[in-house]
Amino acid sequence: MISYTVLILFSISCKNASAQSNIIAIDVLLEPGKTMLDSAKVYNEMMQKNYSGPGSYSLDELHTPHMTVLQCFVRASDLEKVYEAVAAVVKSEKPTKDKITTSGFYYFPYKDLGLAGITATPSPELLDFQAKIIEALKTYIVVGTDAAFVQNSDGTPIAAGSSDYVNRFIQDHAGAKYNPHVTIGLAHEDFLKALIAAPYHKFTFHCSSVSIYHLGDFGTARTKLWTSAKK
Repeated sequence: MISYTVLILFSISCKNASAQSNIIAIDVLLEPGKTMLDSAKVYNEMMQKNYSGPGSYSLDELHTPHMTVLQCFVRASDLEKVYEAVAAVVKSEKPTKDKITTSGFYYFPYKDLGLAGITATPSPELLDFQAKIIEALKTYIVVGTDAAFVQNSDGTPIAAGSSDYVNRFIQDHAGAKYNPHVTIGLAHEDFLKALIAAPYHKFTFHCSSVSIYHLGDFGTARTKLWTSAKK
């Protein structure tokens, strides 16, 4: 006979699983214009030539080049409110009018690899936009797990640490700690260290729109949920 305690624990487990199934990992991001897109694709091809193993990817419709403003977990049932809140900030701030200047490269270590990106200078306008997006969405942000990401089609788990990164995004990657960048792919660390050490030529670019994506593995923008771009 199943004990009363076991039934209670099973009920709690089911409720927790149900709650997590309603949570989605999102990225509120800036979609760069052609100047940045062309540069990102060139470097992405270099990344793939250096490393073509598990996790390597092309910049395509499933891995959209972007500059993250905020990553967070929200309830799927709140998405329409999230869209409205972001739209209001975009309307008032008009971030696509701002000129953004690149500053170099960076990478996030992962095993013996690095997830690399082209970095941008966090201008006062960009920092202000991020702050207002965070303020607009703070009432909708919840704690999430790996289940909230777009799952890998090959069945491999979401990269370790992904949920922690999103849960701590505001604490670790906002304001003075904000590192705006466009991710360009995975490569071996020695390759990335040489890339960072080489002379770098800065350039400026604009962004074409603000969008919200469902996050995939390695912080990729997998599924577009909403965009400010005119149809």
